[in-house]
Amino acid sequence: MYDLNGKVALVTGAGGRQGLGRAIALRLAQEGANVAVNDVVARNTRSPDWAGLPDVVREIQDLGREALALVADVSDAQQVQRMVHQALEKFGQIDILVNNAGAPASRDRVPVIELEEDAWDLVQRVNVKGTFLCSRAVARAMISAGQGGKIINMSSIAGKRGRARFAAYSASKFAVRGFTQALALELAPHHINVNAICPSLIATERVDDMAAVLAPEGISIEAYRKQMLADSTSTTPLGRMGEPADVAQLVAFLASAQSDFLTGLSIPVAGGFLMD
Repeated sequence: MYDLNGKVALVTGAGGRQGLGRAIALRLAQEGANVAVNDVVARNTRSPDWAGLPDVVREIQDLGREALALVADVSDAQQVQRMVHQALEKFGQIDILVNNAGAPASRDRVPVIELEEDAWDLVQRVNVKGTFLCSRAVARAMISAGQGGKIINMSSIAGKRGRARFAAYSASKFAVRGFTQALALELAPHHINVNAICPSLIATERVDDMAAVLAPEGISIEAYRKQMLADSTSTTPLGRMGEPADVAQLVAFLASAQSDFLTGLSIPVAGGFLMD
């Protein structure tokens, strides 16, 4: 549907088997892009039959595209700079950046009066600082190349509407939206579009993490996970859970020339649950 032949994409947080990053990377490859995929570790330990980045690279190559695995902590400026340098060495350009890496749901999912400072800091460091560092490094390369580009940041419906026990996460995702608008204005003269995506609950590995920390006493993690998914489905006007492919489809559009007159937007992918 979208012609990304000759384009190079960098997708962060792409090592999960059922995560948004992998779905996005594969969709961009299907549209013709060569793809550099990043995660904080090379190999995934959640599933014995899933290797993480090496498997994503293999899948991209099976689609006939070039791929590169890049291990880096997006909250570390030196590691980000090295990652971007390696991608440029391999491909010579970066046309598309998808800031998808996010902090895991963990000790931050508590009421504010119980929220520890280090848990707050971790969420801001990965979700906000990581988006800033990757955007800064890639934007510099895009400006130098003079060919424009697309930067796509992952926010959330929690970045449009706060939720109890999600204060750290919501604050980080509101920040991503503000950062997106400011960066869009700064980069517009260079023909670099900057937009954000705000998904509702998507059936990824992150749901397991959320269930583990949010499950009430006496309810198993698996039972609570099922309840979370059922509740999300029941409150979504379109009547189903969001899938990684729903987000990947929007990324493909925003990465393409079809979105050349769109910038500074924060677009919900929420099946009608959130409409602004």
